[in-house]
Amino acid sequence: MGIVEPGMEAMLDVFVHETDTMLEELDEVLIESEKARNIDDDNINTIFRITHTIKGSAAMMNFEGMSNLAHSIEDVFYILRESPEKLKIVFDTIFDLVFQSSDFLKDELNQIRTGVYEPSDPTELIDKIHAQVAVLKGEAPAESAVEEAGENTAEAVIEADEDSETIHIFFDDGCQMENIRGFMIVNQLEKVCDSVKTVPANIENDPETAAEIEKKGLFVTIKPAEALQEAIETVESALSVKSYEVVAKGEEVKAADEAVTETPEQIEAELKAAGIEEIKTEALSKEVAAVKAAAAPQQKANKTAAKENAKQSLLSVNQAKLDKLMDLVGEIVTTESMVARNPDIQDLKLDNFTKSLRELDKLTDELQDIVMSIRMVPLQGTFHKMSRIVRDMSKKLDKKVELVTIGEDTEVDKTINDAIVDPLMHMVRNSVDHAIESPERRRELGKPETGTVTLHARNAGGEILIDISDDGSGLDAQKLIAKAKEKGILTKPESEYTEKEAFQLIMAAGFSTNSTVTEFSGRGVGMDVVRKNIEQINGSISIHSVKDQGTTFTIKIPLTIAIVDGMNIGLGNNVFTLPITSIKQLFRLSDESSIVKNTNGAEMIMIRGECYPIYRLHKVFGIGDAEKPFTDGLLIHVESGNGNACFFADELLGEYQVVVKPFPVLFNHYGLKKMGLSGCSILGDGSISLIIDAATLIANNKK
Repeated sequence: MGIVEPGMEAMLDVFVHETDTMLEELDEVLIESEKARNIDDDNINTIFRITHTIKGSAAMMNFEGMSNLAHSIEDVFYILRESPEKLKIVFDTIFDLVFQSSDFLKDELNQIRTGVYEPSDPTELIDKIHAQVAVLKGEAPAESAVEEAGENTAEAVIEADEDSETIHIFFDDGCQMENIRGFMIVNQLEKVCDSVKTVPANIENDPETAAEIEKKGLFVTIKPAEALQEAIETVESALSVKSYEVVAKGEEVKAADEAVTETPEQIEAELKAAGIEEIKTEALSKEVAAVKAAAAPQQKANKTAAKENAKQSLLSVNQAKLDKLMDLVGEIVTTESMVARNPDIQDLKLDNFTKSLRELDKLTDELQDIVMSIRMVPLQGTFHKMSRIVRDMSKKLDKKVELVTIGEDTEVDKTINDAIVDPLMHMVRNSVDHAIESPERRRELGKPETGTVTLHARNAGGEILIDISDDGSGLDAQKLIAKAKEKGILTKPESEYTEKEAFQLIMAAGFSTNSTVTEFSGRGVGMDVVRKNIEQINGSISIHSVKDQGTTFTIKIPLTIAIVDGMNIGLGNNVFTLPITSIKQLFRLSDESSIVKNTNGAEMIMIRGECYPIYRLHKVFGIGDAEKPFTDGLLIHVESGNGNACFFADELLGEYQVVVKPFPVLFNHYGLKKMGLSGCSILGDGSISLIIDAATLIANNKK
């Protein structure tokens, strides 16, 4: 029996694609709103629209569990559309539940993609969401809404009687000693209140409460002696207060009753004119907030107008069709080259034919550029997936981590984009799990409590460079060498390893610095898989690190792997193509004085004080004279993820743009890829050129 009813199969791919796209958008909106600890009307409407659409689509496809779960989320945001202020009651709980729901729906889609679908039961998740709906409707006690803040928080709300109010206070990020700051506020509140209770309690004597207040805020339950406004003004005037809200009964007490028309610059000028040189950040921020509130309607109008202007006419196309189109363009490029170099017309003077051929060449290049641009997608979606990973890991590991993305509009081929998702995911996880220290440790080192992981993408001469950097603990070269020795993977004496070579050890198979297995790491399968995945798309990875300052991994990948710029080289009567991205320089030797041999008898060459191994390609591929003098051929200095080396060949045939074709399946048992061949291409004269994979060739022929 199929996944869907007969007649609905054609809709299944559309449903999966559209739902997956909407869930990615949902995650982006949630992460943006959670960081701001606020959700505006546009985002509420976006979430409502997404869940409403998924509910209807899933019901149409008869996926009842997915439809019911989406319906329950829709109920929450239906209420919030009418009363957005109610979100403050259940902020953290709702966000956690919607993220869990998004994960559930993604897991269901992944099962559907495999063609073997066993629906999971979302009842437990739906019940939790319905409980929050009851709270929002006032049908359940408020304590269920604040259970994320702990049992003590619930007690503070439960114990509040008719004369009591509860104020939820958040302090500025990184202000430190939040418990003492809270105690100072309590002292001031006691002057205008009959009673003051806090959650957590005992904040003046228990320094560990600082971390709890930093994470969940300070709940203060008070009985005002006269007006509540006096207590509000006391909180407003306190130092380092980032925000506050009244979460008990009654309407929200606003910080500013009157709109402020002055700009922040005017406020600053007035304070300085009054002789106040040290402008209090908290005071100015309140004024700035008021100005922003006054300007919000215009900003919202501008945002809406921008969205309208940004609308484009888009068409979803099956990737298989694009792959077929790319193959056809490759055939056209090859056929055009065969016509232009046909030996039957080489010696004929055909002016009209030559003119037509030039025009055909121009159109072919344009067609090729357009088809390649169609396949190009921005890295934005991939980068946003990393935001979700950082958010979830920060919570589970109790760390403070911020993800910064730069150059997310950089475009790469769809195939490459799909191939780098897993490597990026693993490296971001490594940064959060291994590199970023705990808030306490970062304070000891004089660092900000919030660690930073940065993804930076940029174009660099026909290639894409992606940096994954962090400001964490960095790599310890000696520790890596010791661990590698313990694992038995050192290839030379410890003292001979440079720092750069020591860093490369983390990419050895089975290497891990984690001594315990966690949800995220410690299984001995890691960076070696990342390196292999990157090299499969003709990319490379390098490492730079400074202890206690951070680490940067730089991934270098081609824009596309369908058509590459290559240098054709001759070996006997055979032609090979070496991607230009692998080549550092080409040169000929007038004598062999720079050639040396190591203890194993392997040939090496000295280039500007550095010694590199030489690989005679005749010998590697079993072609021609494997022992001919180096002065009779060409040396090619190449660079790959496995280090630098020199390839020795007969001659240079020129630079060509070649269409990469995979080897036929029948050739798989010959192990061509292990030999260092990544594919083949058809040349203009109809002959075959084999494409050399420098990284694999060096790795499998270590000297």
